[in-house]
Amino acid sequence: MANSPQAKKRARQSENNRIRNGGQRSKLRTFVKKVLVAIKAGDKEQAVAAFKVAESILDSSASKGIIHKNKAARGKSRLNLKVKNLVLAA
Repeated sequence: MANSPQAKKRARQSENNRIRNGGQRSKLRTFVKKVLVAIKAGDKEQAVAAFKVAESILDSSASKGIIHKNKAARGKSRLNLKVKNLVLAA
């Protein structure tokens, strides 16, 4: 348990950051799922539009430290591959 005032403040800040980061992480997963749902439905236009939004959110999350930059790059790469395969298939 935190005893010093500095440690107590850091504990409060950490809890607030954890809650905020959880919301950001949830938002990230939601937008990635939107891309995957559009791909599964075979909707090219919606998949491309959703990918652009998800790409931006992945970059934003990486810059804020929500996820690692390599995880963001890997996620964008995999989503882009799926979108390209959908566009090329039709």
